[in-house]
Amino acid sequence: MKYLILILVIASACTDAISVNIRNGIECYETYQNLLLGKKVGVVANHTSRVGEQHGVDFLRAQGVDVLRVFAPEHGFRGTADAGETVKNHTDAATGLPIVSLYGKNKKPQPADLKDIEVMVFDIQDVGVRFYTYLSTLHYVMEACAEQGIPLVVMDRPNPNAFYVDGPVLEKECVSFVGMHPVPVVYGMTIGEYAKMINGEGWLKGQVKCDLTVVPCEGWKREQPVALPDAPSPNLPDSVSVMLYSSTCFFEGTAVNEGRGTLCPFQVFGHPDLKDMPYSYVPRPIKGMSMTPKCAGKTCHGMDLEGEYGTILGMKRLNLVWLLLAYEKYEGKEPFFNALFDKLVGNTRVRQQITEGKTEEEIRAGWREDVAKFMGVREKYLIYD
Repeated sequence: MKYLILILVIASACTDAISVNIRNGIECYETYQNLLLGKKVGVVANHTSRVGEQHGVDFLRAQGVDVLRVFAPEHGFRGTADAGETVKNHTDAATGLPIVSLYGKNKKPQPADLKDIEVMVFDIQDVGVRFYTYLSTLHYVMEACAEQGIPLVVMDRPNPNAFYVDGPVLEKECVSFVGMHPVPVVYGMTIGEYAKMINGEGWLKGQVKCDLTVVPCEGWKREQPVALPDAPSPNLPDSVSVMLYSSTCFFEGTAVNEGRGTLCPFQVFGHPDLKDMPYSYVPRPIKGMSMTPKCAGKTCHGMDLEGEYGTILGMKRLNLVWLLLAYEKYEGKEPFFNALFDKLVGNTRVRQQITEGKTEEEIRAGWREDVAKFMGVREKYLIYD
């Protein structure tokens, strides 16, 4: 089954939409059916696992695949849980299948969770940014499968931010669930390619190897940024948020509101104590998106970045200008940075450089050599043009 995805192309200052047919890995059933039929199957999935209008789990079951158990990442199987909200084990009302949560106390499938499973399937839409937690879920699933001798099949999907590579490479002292591997903020790989890199570089605990099969998607090239048919998570509701996320998520590590508590998360930023800014808004709790946004109920002064989609697409790099401007304009009593900032950036140097008044280009120079080295590692695992 094929479905339509919009490819957004910048020509001069204009954005044109071109229609292209792309088949996600899970849609290419004829290429992997022999891996699943006659086996008891576990599926790691959320609401983005779709085949047209059908959920991927329903699609597999309709083909006769014996789905035994479903594993759910941050935001849950149906994608409705708020960011950071603990997701509990439960039974899915629509399918009657047991749902094992991989976000909360237990982020890695336990041996009991994998009992009787003969093969695992991973099918989740990624957005190509290091601090998006689905990568960490992939890591732990691969590790658990390797330890239990269970083959893993990753159904690949296009990465909407695969057309560039940029940002600091994560250093060991900043490893956390929002960044587990020595990769730049934007790494330019699909989740299938990334799984190959985790395996090939020996990043799993004890350098165990997962029995990994990647089912490629068809009809997509790396230089084609895509408009996803489903919002990958509640606070990435559209292509603008997805495109700006790599640049504006840094605000999560500061006192500044990053648009949570609005209908345009990661497309605006602001704080009551930012001075001389052109845009104002009031963050408010929104069920399913941001129940406790920073600066809730207060008028925040900042910027509306919705029109900057083309800026990232044209520059092919993340943008630090907005973060540096907010730091310059901030006059609050509380510290500008919080403990999350270094984990998001991947090192302690960038925070120090900002406080020292370094320019964007001076800061960017600090990660250029590391990114060049990463590109050599990355090359070994690429599947697409």
